[in-house]
Amino acid sequence: MSFVCDVTGAKPSFGNAVSFSHRRTRRRWNPNVQRRRFRLADGSTVRLNVSTTGLKVIDRDGIEAVVARIRARGAVR
Repeated sequence: MSFVCDVTGAKPSFGNAVSFSHRRTRRRWNPNVQRRRFRLADGSTVRLNVSTTGLKVIDRDGIEAVVARIRARGAVR
């Protein structure tokens, strides 16, 4: 599964894991991305990879506005 949010564009960030002895190894922080199905006003459904921040954006703006923004960006679904 891709760790990229369709709404916010959140991607994994990278950095170092620092041990007690200060040895550094590379690690990554994945956003909390979940595959969700949303029902639009016309009765159709759309599936999105959405982070938890993206879910808050959908609650705030509405699914119709968010899907319109995604389609305007060129991600046709």
